[in-house]
Amino acid sequence: MKKREILVPDITPLIDVVFILLIFFIVSSVFKKDELALVLNLPTSSAEEIELKEKEIIIEINDIKLAIYGKEIDLENLDLKMNEIKDKKRNIIFKIDKDVKYEKVVKVLDILQKNKLFNISLITQSKEK
Repeated sequence: MKKREILVPDITPLIDVVFILLIFFIVSSVFKKDELALVLNLPTSSAEEIELKEKEIIIEINDIKLAIYGKEIDLENLDLKMNEIKDKKRNIIFKIDKDVKYEKVVKVLDILQKNKLFNISLITQSKEK
């Protein structure tokens, strides 16, 4: 009587497909550096670069919209959000498009002053050398 040989499927092609899919997903992934909601054309400056910390409040302003923490918001809701902040010494990072009217910036600054938030930094692009 002959012994039957046990058939084992070849898993090499399966492993190849899994690695190809893994490489595809890694290459096509978008790694989010900052939470940015608005497309901004920042003014240039030769000021020294600072490092952002996690607990900072990021406010973006362009000529049409306003965003905080990467989410669009209007001025009334911005006032409510700023009122909720307990630590009044937190850094406020301002990213303002260079074409924004000064009046809009003043309105946001008024909201910050009303809520006693004074630690403000303006973000610019570095000048090309």
